[in-house]
Amino acid sequence: MANVEISFEPSRIDFQKTSEILKESYWGDGRSDEIHRRAFDSSFCAAAFIDGEQVGFARAVTDYACFAYLCDVIIWPDRRGAGIGKKLIAALLDHPDLAGVGSWSLRTGDAHKLYEQFGFVISTDGMYMRLARKPA
Repeated sequence: MANVEISFEPSRIDFQKTSEILKESYWGDGRSDEIHRRAFDSSFCAAAFIDGEQVGFARAVTDYACFAYLCDVIIWPDRRGAGIGKKLIAALLDHPDLAGVGSWSLRTGDAHKLYEQFGFVISTDGMYMRLARKPA
């Protein structure tokens, strides 16, 4: 596999390409660039690069102490299946600013096996609740 570089520098993220790819995902359908801009600006973002070209993105919504929510993990379609997503997730989980966070969560409709490799389990303990509503 090509050498994958993970960067946490927001200025390196190709915002337009990332926003477009996320809008094509099953979870990002209906989002706008404005929503993505607010979300990215309020999150700890990471991007994957090969030879200087961005090929993936992920972000964590976090308080940097107790809780983090892993979301918008996406690899560009022509780069999937090469382990880039694993490197991106590991880099976020292991980043010094996030390594002490004890409670991580995420939502997925199709990548359970990927996240299980990192210790994520389906919540069946009756403690987690969810409110889903349309934004105002």
